Amino acid sequence: MSGAASEAALRSPLYRMTCETPTCLWNDSASIEELTYSIENGAVGATCNPVIVVGVLKKEIGSWQGRIRSLIETHTTATEDEIGWKIVREMSVNAAALLMPIFHSHKGRNGRLSIQTDPRLYRDSDAMVRQAEEFSRLAENIIVKIPATKAGIVAVEEATYRGISINATVCFTLPQCVAVAEAVERGLQRRSMAGYPIDEMGPVCTIMVGRLDDWLKILAEREGISIDPGYLEWAGVTVFKKTYQLFRERGYRIRLLSAAFRNHMHWSEFIGGDVVISPPHSWQVRFNASDIEVAPRIDCPVDTKIVDTLSKYLPDFQRAYMEGGLAVEDFDQFGPTRRTLRQFIAACADLNSLVRDQMLPNPDVG
Repeated sequence: MSGAASEAALRSPLYRMTCETPTCLWNDSASIEELTYSIENGAVGATCNPVIVVGVLKKEIGSWQGRIRSLIETHTTATEDEIGWKIVREMSVNAAALLMPIFHSHKGRNGRLSIQTDPRLYRDSDAMVRQAEEFSRLAENIIVKIPATKAGIVAVEEATYRGISINATVCFTLPQCVAVAEAVERGLQRRSMAGYPIDEMGPVCTIMVGRLDDWLKILAEREGISIDPGYLEWAGVTVFKKTYQLFRERGYRIRLLSAAFRNHMHWSEFIGGDVVISPPHSWQVRFNASDIEVAPRIDCPVDTKIVDTLSKYLPDFQRAYMEGGLAVEDFDQFGPTRRTLRQFIAACADLNSLVRDQMLPNPDVG
């Protein structure tokens, strides 16, 4: 870190949060440039998935073009999909190396790079576990994303038992979080009873707070529901805070992670909690340029009028907010789950297309 950059980072809101509270910062990208900025501002982790890889490649194609072509030339029978996932692995390993000193200093709780299992496997628990095992061998500080689908809950328990730190993703609701936490507890208990170590495992459960907000806005528009539009910005925050309180009461050995940022409350309302916030680079820059006070708010309750209004008019908020709101069998059909899986699966096709442009350049383009 240069002197000027260091001085600026030490004054930044995000850096102060990491120093003054238990709240951790992770970078929602495996871009080395963006991760370097984030680490300068106190970050102790990062994430990668097909959507992130596509974004990095589009932004940094000049840096990656030669490597993609080299992989194509070396692996002469590989499909574009296979080449694409080699890039996902390589980008993840590069970012994991940058985090390794943090991993060792935090004894496994932080310093991890989160890589996502293939989203197309969301119905196949055995396939997700096999891929999680393979990904976990890429570097000792890998944490593997598994979706909080019906099959994903089964995979979370088994992966945990096998010593793999997991990051539950495609998760929006308190019922999903509880199912994940219980699966992790079962996996840890089985592992401990078998005599295997668990001390340096660092599981997290993501709540994609902004994606829940997005879905409720769609429903409000579709169904002609007229409420204070500002209330819809609080839905994900409300679910996160209630879930955090419940996790503390029950002593689950897993942290919550806030993702899918749409406003500053997806950061500022969670300050003070033993949680992770994982904003993308653009939001980190915005937060650091803001005058938002770095003050603990995780235990500040959401206005009951907001909660009551959302509960009254939007049944899907109730499903997300109440512990019995969704059965495990219903996780896959919940609106935000379907929307997010579709986007993640589409990103695999986008990644294939980027590889195809190098493998089979379009002859119609000069």
